[in-house]
Parts: sequence; structure tokens; C-alpha cells
Amino acid sequence: MTGAPLKATRAAAPEWPDGVLDVAALRVSGQQPLPFREFVVKVHSRCNLACRYCYVYEAQDQAWRTQPVTMSADTAERTCRRIAEHATVHALPSLRVILHGGEPLLAGTEFLRRFARRLRELLPPATHCDVMIQTNGTRVDADCLRMCHEERVQLGVSLDGARDVHDRFRRDAAGHGSHTSVATALRLLGRPEHRAVWGGILCTVDVTADPVATYEHLLTYRPPAIRLLLPLGNWTHRPPGRGPDETHVPYAEWLIAVFDRWYRATPGPPVRISLFESLLDLLLGGPTGTETIGGAPSQLAVVDTDGTLTLSDQLKSAYDRADRSGYDVEHDAFDALLDHPGVVARQLGSDGLCGRCRECPVVSVCGGGHYPHRYRAGTGYLDRSVYCPDLMALIGHVAGAVRDDLRRARDRHAKARP
Repeated sequence: MTGAPLKATRAAAPEWPDGVLDVAALRVSGQQPLPFREFVVKVHSRCNLACRYCYVYEAQDQAWRTQPVTMSADTAERTCRRIAEHATVHALPSLRVILHGGEPLLAGTEFLRRFARRLRELLPPATHCDVMIQTNGTRVDADCLRMCHEERVQLGVSLDGARDVHDRFRRDAAGHGSHTSVATALRLLGRPEHRAVWGGILCTVDVTADPVATYEHLLTYRPPAIRLLLPLGNWTHRPPGRGPDETHVPYAEWLIAVFDRWYRATPGPPVRISLFESLLDLLLGGPTGTETIGGAPSQLAVVDTDGTLTLSDQLKSAYDRADRSGYDVEHDAFDALLDHPGVVARQLGSDGLCGRCRECPVVSVCGGGHYPHRYRAGTGYLDRSVYCPDLMALIGHVAGAVRDDLRRARDRHAKARP
């Protein structure tokens, strides 16, 4: 294939991929769907923080206002059954379920316990299930940790850096910062008895903050992993600092500074950072470990608190109801969602990219960048990432580091030969 089949259109073309991507033709040509392996379940639609960059409450989509505050017991049961049904139909050896929000801990420890327990009861015995809660960290306490240990649930905690950096955006409705509460939670998780339930730190990149100081602050909590996220933005709603000047690459500069400190650490990197590990794997011919880089097909589905099936909650950053599919757990199996153009487009690999991306020399590493970052009003998601200049610079720098190491290793080997 040299590109995904398009539907014939009359006047103004609709935005990619809705109304443009010919799913039926793709299926006839042999392109088959990949089952979902990751499920984000929105168990609570409100939050006790009012983070200024939040894509749920502060972006273009405001559907949260009409969502049930907490997922009902009936909807939770249907969701568990639908996930188990999908695992059975596709004989999935493993899957991952992320309990999300809003702030998921607002749903209550007992709700989360029942959900995790019921899900595993319904899944086929051969399917291993990882359950994770992604939390802002302000409500992590002894009761929460006890539940996580007993139900084999991991906690991912959001922290953007030191107090002055984190509290710049991650505040409550009264304007009070949350760093003190989050730091307390991270120190709890860092104790030997709790490390088994700690999934790591999620950090949204703030290019106005010192990158090395931010990284070093995160390391003080000794996390098992750090996930660095670029702020959600696109060509219509640009992320902070990502202006039209493509010679200015603030996000690349920030990430390069952290990469150099991480990569050159002795005796080796002290923590797993999925973005950097995926870049190294891709440059050496391996697969990516994340959907945000490398063009791995999306195998993610999202369930909202009312049971609606959505494409990806991060699409809320594009326009109102960009993530809606028209399906729900009461009436539809997850297989119905697999034929939605918004899912199909994210499973096409290079065939789902614009021509400029397909011709790019680093497309096998970049993969077009993260799907939500490609949106442009009028054309949709058939564009390169708004972070394209930054990704090019970052990839070039990491590739240079790998080349230098390989050259040094070759020279050492040559000198050691008799």
C-alpha cells in the first residue's frame, strides 16, 4: 500500500479520517484490525485539582460537564464484562487496564477494589491483567496502598518537578499548590514495603523550567520509571513555546539536556524513561515501547463514566467531542469500535501518515509523532506532528550519541585485537 484508500467526496472534504478513510476498502485489501490491549476506564469525571493545562477540563472539549460524576456499579460491571469478552474473543494473553479520571481516587477505595477484583474474576484464566491507577497523588493514603497491595494494583503519580515548577500549573480550585501532598505520596511509595505497587512518575514537560533540575528532582524520589509527556497541542491550538519558527526547538533542547544526563550516568541510567528507551530501540532497529513515538499501532480504547466508548481522551485537545464514537458498553462490544475510522487510522502505520511524513528520512523512528499532535482544523489528523522540528532535532542528537558510542566500541575492539 502507498496510502490508505480515501472515500470519494463532493464539495469540501471532511477532516481526516472521519468520512475520508474507506474502512471497507481497507478490509477488502487485507488490512485487519488489531485487538485492544489497553483500556482506560474513567471511573470519576471530576478532579480535586484545576491544572491549567488539563486536556479534560481546560481544552476544547467540555463533555465532562454532562458526564456522571462517578461510574455506576452497573456501568462498571458492563465494562468489566466487555473487556473480558474482548479478551476471550481475541485470546489475549495479556492486557492492561488504567483506572483514570478526573481523579480516580475520588471514586473511593472500595469502588476501585471491587472493579479490579471483578475484572479479574471475569477474564479468561489465560489472560494476565495489569491494573493501574493514574492519580494526581493528593489522595494516596494507607487505605489506598492497602488496596493496591491486596488487589495487585499499581499507582502512577503525576509530578512536574520541584515545588515552584509543579505548583505553577497543578493547583486546586482555590489556587493552592499540590506539590506538598504529592511529595508525601511519593515518599510513601518509595518505602521498601510499597515499591511493588509503584508504577512510576508521569511528568509533563514545562520548557520554562530547568530540565536538569527537574529531572534531578524527580530522581530524589527514586521512581522505578519516569514518563515524560509533551503538552497536548496541535497546529490549531499550539502548545506553549511551540511557535511557527521551526528553527526554534525548545522541547528538543529541554529533552536533550535530560537525555544527556540520563544516558551518560555511571554506571548506567538510574531510571527507566520510556521515551528515551524507545528512541534507542528504534534507532537500533527494534520496536517502540510507546504509541507517542515510532508509529506503533494504537491498541487503546477508553470508557467514560457513562459507559460510552471513546477513541482516545487525548483527542479532546483538538475540538469538542473529537473523541466520541457513538458506541457504549451497554449496546456494543469493543469489536465495533475497531472499525471506527479514528481507530483504523491509528493502526495503519506509515499508510496513515501524510505524504511529507512518509518521505521523511526519520519516519521509521518518529512514526509521525503522537497522533493528537497532528491535528489541523480543516484537514484533520493527516499532518505531521506540531512538534516535528523538535522531534527531528531530538532524534538527530540521540542518533549522534549512539553513533559515537558504536564508534568508540569499534575502536576499542580494534585495539584489543592481537
